[in-house]
Parts: sequence; structure tokens; C-alpha cells
Amino acid sequence: MGSSDARLDEERFLGALADASAAIDAAGVDYVLMGGVGSAAVGRPRWTHDIDLFVRPEYAGQVLDVLQDAGFTTEETYPDWLFKAFKYDVLVDIIFKSAGGIFLDEEMLERSSLGEFKRQKVRLIAPEDLIVIKAVVNDEHIPRHWYDALGLISFCQLDWDYLVHRATQFGARRVLSLLLYAQSNDLVVPAGPIKELFHAIYAE
Repeated sequence: MGSSDARLDEERFLGALADASAAIDAAGVDYVLMGGVGSAAVGRPRWTHDIDLFVRPEYAGQVLDVLQDAGFTTEETYPDWLFKAFKYDVLVDIIFKSAGGIFLDEEMLERSSLGEFKRQKVRLIAPEDLIVIKAVVNDEHIPRHWYDALGLISFCQLDWDYLVHRATQFGARRVLSLLLYAQSNDLVVPAGPIKELFHAIYAE
């Protein structure tokens, strides 16, 4: 792909991101950005080809209607967890249940922040919540989630108490495995969170 094609792809992507964010903000619906945008905005820089919006299940249909009114083509792809929208040849995933039965909740919203991605202001999921989600959703055929989670550990100032709290709710074994691997690769992971997760899993 030439540089002009890459610039066009980026312009389309950022246009879709701006349009989706503005439409949902105007509707007053709670959401956070996760996926590749969330990972790149607070962790290791990387490019992504889709936009992952995390919303409450009861508002997923409203978000789809809002995006349709904003010029997106929409579909109710998987009624139990995922809808899709398209604009400028860019895919927007409207996720309302993540792997492991994780939903957008009040703690996630309280910990979310207004950050920046490619000079755009965006509503971002907290890195601790994103690490848990990435650890839980990671699979052999999608190793990028593990890579993203390690990037978050490398680049972010983490609230380890909150990370342990969320991990014990949703994916303690996965997060423990991730932290042990990160520590074995000389990333800065305190011993305390590892011991807490181990105790939460294996204490009799």
C-alpha cells in the first residue's frame, strides 16, 4: 500500500471515529472505546482497522439507531453481544457483552477518561479494565490481545489494587498468567498483585 493510500485509510478511519463519537455523545449514551483504539491511545502505539465501542446492553439498539441517523450502515449482527455499523468503509463494532460475561458497568465508567487518539479527543476505557478484557478474550488465533495487554503493562501507570479487584471478578487465572509472563520478561510487575491473585484462586 502506498503512502497516499495509507493516508486516505487513516482519514476515513478518523472520520468514522469522529462521526461515531460525536453522534453518541450528542445522544447522551454512556460508552467507552476499547479494542485497538483503546490499546494504542494508552499503551503501545499501533494501527487498527476497526472501532470498538463498549455500551450497556439496554442501549445497544439506541446506539445503532443513533449511528444510522449519522449516516452509518448498520446491522444487528449477533443479538446476544455485538452489532455492527459501517461508514467510509470503516467498521464500528458495538459490543455490549465481552468474552467472559463482562459488561460495561459503573466502575468502568467511573474509571474511564477523556484521552487522545491521533489528535482526537476520545472516551477511553481504563487500562486496568482493558487488561482484564484482553487477558480474558485472548485466544490462540487472536494473539494480538496478549500483545496489547503486555503493551498496557509496559506503558501505563497502573492501579494494581483496582486491577486485582477487577481480575478477581472476571478472569483471575488469565490475568495471573499474564502478569507472571510479563514479570518473566522483565516488565515491572509488583509481587503483591501476583500473590493476591494466586491466593484468590488457590486459597482453601
